Amino acid sequence: MIRRLALVLILAAGSATAAPLDILVEEQAREEFGATLPEQGTFNVTLSTAPVEEAMVVSAYWMDPATGQFVANVLTEAGVQHRIAGFAIYTVPVPVPARRLMSGEVISESDLGSIDMPLSRIGSFAIADAAGLIGMEVKSLLAQGRPIMAQSVQQPLVIARGQEVSIRYDDGRLALTAPGRALRDAHKGQEIKVVNLSSNATVTGTASGDGTVEVRR
Repeated sequence: MIRRLALVLILAAGSATAAPLDILVEEQAREEFGATLPEQGTFNVTLSTAPVEEAMVVSAYWMDPATGQFVANVLTEAGVQHRIAGFAIYTVPVPVPARRLMSGEVISESDLGSIDMPLSRIGSFAIADAAGLIGMEVKSLLAQGRPIMAQSVQQPLVIARGQEVSIRYDDGRLALTAPGRALRDAHKGQEIKVVNLSSNATVTGTASGDGTVEVRR
């Protein structure tokens, strides 16, 4: 368990008022996590040991960020110190499939729901931004109600093998276009080889969202 002391240096007589314990614990937990907390989310504080309902200040605080378990000392208005304990769990809204999504489907807004999950259970590869999922293609089956991993979705297919495309070259000074034919499927932003139908030369470029291929030197 990680130990941290939150010592009160000054408590002006009559200038402070008592506050509920869950509010005091949340303040300490937010300080423990610091800037690592996502903007959207809430702390759920559960007290397993609470001899008082309110206190003036937390005089000492220990917390395990991995589990949310904490132990703290609090001071009442009468100057009496009490030991409290419990859990401070940070939960965040996570987009999840509202139904089972199969490989090849393109995600729409109606395909997504949301659940609140403890931050420690989400994992670093789960996608937390629902807006970023809309329009993405499902790469592997997505189960209903489960967080969506980044490796399970991809940009949709924008060019199919054999499709006629527009090859575009633009270095800021010179802009050229030529007809071409794709030699493979490509998703948006993916590298692709195409045949320049004007010169019969094979070039490599990047598939863009409108079906063109951007070529750079």
